[in-house]
Amino acid sequence: MPSVALDGDPVPSTGELPEQSLAELGDRPLGFYVHVPFCVTRCGYCDFNTYTAEELVSRDGTATASRDNYADQAIAEVELADRVLTGRRPPVSTVFVGGGTPTLLSAEDLGRIVAAVRDRFGLTPDAELTTEANPETVTPDYLERLRRAGFTRISFGMQSARTHVLRVLERGHTPGRPEQCVEWARRAGFEHVNLDLIYGTPGESDDDWRASLEAAVSAGPDHVSAYSLIVEEGTRLAARVRRGELTEPDDDAMADRYLMADEVLSSAGFTAYEVSNWARTPEGRSRHNLLYWTGGHWWGVGPGAHGHVGGTRWWNVKHPAAYAARLAAGDSPGLAREVLTGEERRFERVLLELRVEQGCPLDLLEPHGRVAAERAVAEGLLDPDAHEAGRAVLTRRGRLLADAVVRDLT
Repeated sequence: MPSVALDGDPVPSTGELPEQSLAELGDRPLGFYVHVPFCVTRCGYCDFNTYTAEELVSRDGTATASRDNYADQAIAEVELADRVLTGRRPPVSTVFVGGGTPTLLSAEDLGRIVAAVRDRFGLTPDAELTTEANPETVTPDYLERLRRAGFTRISFGMQSARTHVLRVLERGHTPGRPEQCVEWARRAGFEHVNLDLIYGTPGESDDDWRASLEAAVSAGPDHVSAYSLIVEEGTRLAARVRRGELTEPDDDAMADRYLMADEVLSSAGFTAYEVSNWARTPEGRSRHNLLYWTGGHWWGVGPGAHGHVGGTRWWNVKHPAAYAARLAAGDSPGLAREVLTGEERRFERVLLELRVEQGCPLDLLEPHGRVAAERAVAEGLLDPDAHEAGRAVLTRRGRLLADAVVRDLT
């Protein structure tokens, strides 16, 4: 969850949503995102809304927020969501716990949050319940307890298999630990396991990246995410780049790394179902992320978390102490919101749906966008057969230039 300040209108203290947004609740799947804002240390590249223990202590030495009672606060927001989301609402189909480092909470606390969603909203019979995990914070016993708590999917932050790359990223785990965690997760009964990778770290070579891909594949996950490193302003990594200590890879190198990822993963039986995500089977795809990309509804729980229901998007106060204080007062932790116009929603559909395997319908495009789509087909950026069938679907080359294609089509 990037720490980006956004403008918007105030959220009512009750958290209530516009009637026209609530009226859409039954039309699409409903999910929950739960943000756990705690980390042991802050990675040098991270711009997410996360806090170490030292950052949550006031000048007089008292804690302003603690992970010890965080599950109770998250459950209080789930209860708020229950009061707000009235009417024709579906049972919850996905819950995704992210961070931060969710696995700094006990497996039982994470399970209590999921149980609150289940008890208040109900879960679909095939509900996908995911948590992210830092490899250094889990053990075989912890993973078994997570599985008993109901989680069906787990995502480990691997990032790289090379020690010097992990050192630049300031990641705390040692090479080999994520692969071991995959084995433990399988033994604990997790059918779906993801490994997150990052490419383009300063000092990473093509050989380093290929080794990371091959290590990830050999570990036996059924899902791999591979993201290009973004040097975010305000991070320690950005400061090191600015001082000339590190050099960012150029665009050509990043493109080569992406193509290498697609080559290695495709050869191992993975399919790119979204620009940065590959799965071995349709069942292994992240249904929660697909809910985001296809315009579903979700409630974001936690400091800085974002939610979206029926064209209304809102975001919570960022600091854990402010979040806790709002809930303790019986108020919504929502900081601001925006009600999207029809044109804004159309633009976001193109932006998000174009990233997934099936693409977006051509009839979503304005006349100039359809002309641009024809041009993109001629340039090898969109699939000609899909275009003939009325859809805009990125080719492999198109995935490399996805942002530029979206700009042309919208």
